[in-house]
This record gives sequence, structure tokens and C-alpha cells, in this order.
Amino acid sequence: MTDEQRPRKRDLLWGRMPTDRTISTEADNSVPFSLRVGASYAWRLLLIAAAAGVIIWLVILLKLLVIPLLVGILITALLWPAFGWMLRHRVPRWLAIIVSLLGTIAIVVGLMWLVGWQVSQEWPEVQARTVTAVEGLRAYLIDGPLHLTDSQIQDYLDQGFELLQQQAQLLWSGALAIGTTAGHVVIGALLTLFILICLLADGGGIWRWTTKLFPKDARLAVDASARSGWRTVVNYAKTQLLVATIDSIGIGLGAFLLGVPLPIPVAVLVFLGAFVPIVGAVTTGTVAVFLALVYNDPWNALWMLIVVIGVQQIEGHILQPILMGSAVKVHPLAVVLVVAGGSMIAGIPGALFAVPLAAFVNVVAVSLSSGSWKTGARPPGDLIWSTVPRERRKRST
Repeated sequence: MTDEQRPRKRDLLWGRMPTDRTISTEADNSVPFSLRVGASYAWRLLLIAAAAGVIIWLVILLKLLVIPLLVGILITALLWPAFGWMLRHRVPRWLAIIVSLLGTIAIVVGLMWLVGWQVSQEWPEVQARTVTAVEGLRAYLIDGPLHLTDSQIQDYLDQGFELLQQQAQLLWSGALAIGTTAGHVVIGALLTLFILICLLADGGGIWRWTTKLFPKDARLAVDASARSGWRTVVNYAKTQLLVATIDSIGIGLGAFLLGVPLPIPVAVLVFLGAFVPIVGAVTTGTVAVFLALVYNDPWNALWMLIVVIGVQQIEGHILQPILMGSAVKVHPLAVVLVVAGGSMIAGIPGALFAVPLAAFVNVVAVSLSSGSWKTGARPPGDLIWSTVPRERRKRST
């Protein structure tokens, strides 16, 4: 007789029937241990998936607020190294905010002016070359070995334009599209600017208020893990800025040396597209290949394609694994998967925010699970302490 059977026999001798707890325990013991463990994992994963689904639904519902918030946080991470440097060198906070905002606006306006200037200089010739190239391709399709008719060419063109429209609509009207009207874009831009100013002016106060929403026993873990996640986002922003700069210089310089028109707009487009890791620079680099094809000849387009692929190989095998891997602590395969998943769920915004969000969640989860937050150390460069003068920091510690 086993130990589990003896209490039950004693109960029967004393005239007592087995309780529901006893029956439940026996039923649980009859289920294999591995199955019980698997079921425990399953219902917990289902609960987490349900919570994630509710969060995604709320994000979609409040997309006009969430996207400006995420954009403001990402821009803050981009400006944070220079902003923190000014604060550490005794620059007043209000002056550091003005310099950061005006410097950013000056850089953006300067790039747009360069793009507009070169487009205005070369666009008439590019347009004429494009028309000539299209007419030459049409003549080749009709008189060449394919012997297509005008109606067949038109049908293929209509199908191609329809496919492009469908893909563009799918890309732009994702679950988290910025907005369908110009008013939404303007409101989103103003809200992003306001969020950016608030984060730079009182990011520490906002974070201290946020931590008070959690129970007291969890505040230390939340604070330390979130600081680690923030430092990872800042590292991601700095690294992605460097990668985007290298991509734009490489492809833009290649376009200039090969005589491809509009090298400056191509470089700016590659720079902006490179903020979507892996796929952004490739997609924007095809514009340079297209311009080389219609403006010059197929051989020039082939060499431009080699330049684009070469730059992407440098990014994929050197910059991303070494720089980005060490910065965000996410494997390149995971980067590709989260970018693809983010674009499928939320279009362009999803592809843009997928990697920093994944890196933040990964660092927070590792920090919580490893217990590294228990040391109580506050590394330099976090959200609040890097902006506190050294004298105050020493007194507070």
C-alpha cells in the first residue's frame, strides 16, 4: 500500500468519503508528468498571446497616438548622445533642447534642398532620356525576337501597374498606417514634435511617474530593466545612423562615379530607407539601378546593381553582425524575421519600429530573468542619471 492510499483507507474506516481535493489530486497524478508540464506551458502561452492580442488591438485603435509616440522616442534616442554630451558639459537644458531641435531641422532642410536643387537641374534631361528608353524598349519588344503586339504590351503594362498599386496600397495602408489624410500627417508631426520636446525637457520626470504605476516591490526591477532597454535603443539608433550613412555614401558615390543621374537624391533616399534594416537600402538602391538603365545602358545598370549588392553584402556580413549585433544583442536572422513580421502586421511603421522594439523587449526580458537588476547599479548613459550633474549624483548615492 502506497502513502497516497493510506489516508484514503483511513478515511473509509472512519466513515468519511474522499474529498474533491483528493479525487483531483489522484486525477492529476494519473496524467503523465510531461503532459502536465506541457499543458501548464500551453495555457500560460495562450494567456500571454491573448494579452498581446489585446495590446495590439489597442495600438491599432490608438494608432494616431502610438505612432507619433514611437517616432518621438526613436528621434529622442537619435539625439540623445549629442544632447547628453551638451548636458554633461554644463550647457543649460533649454539651450541644449533648442540646439538639438534646430540642428536636426537644419540637417533635414539641407538634405531636402540638395535633393530639390539637383532634381531641378537634371530632371528635364532625365525625363527626356526616360521617354527615349521606353520607346526603344517598346520597339525592341515589337521588332525583336519576342514579336509582341501593341495590345499585348499594353496588357502587360496594365497588369504591372495594377500589381504595383496593390503592393503600394498594402504597404501604405497597413494596420498602423500613419494616416489617410494630410490632416492626420500634420497632426502626427506636431504631436511628434511635442512628445520630443517633452522627452528632452523632462524625460526623467516622466519615467519616475511611470514607475509609480507599478507595485512597490516591482519598481526596482522595472526601473533597472527599462534603463537597460533604453540604452539598447540608444545604441541601436547610433548604430543604425552609422549604417545608413555608410550605405548612402557607398551607393551615392557609386552612382556618381558611374554617371548615373541624381546621385544626391539617390543617396538621401538610401539614407532614409536604411533605417529599415536589411531591406530598406536594397529597395531604395533599386532606384539607382533603374535610373542607370533608362538614362545610360544595360551595362551601366549592371555595374550599378553590382555596387548596390556589394554595399549590401558589406552591411549584411560586416556592419549588421558586428555593429548591430553587439548594439542590440539580436541575431541577424531575428532582425530579418521581426522586420518581415512588422511589415506584414503594420506596413512601413511596423518595419521601422520592429527591431528597436524587439531589442528593447529582449533586453528587458533578459534583465528580469537573470536578476541583474538586483545589484542596484545605475550604469552611465541611462534615461535619467546621465543628465544629473556629478555633484548631485555623488550626494544621491
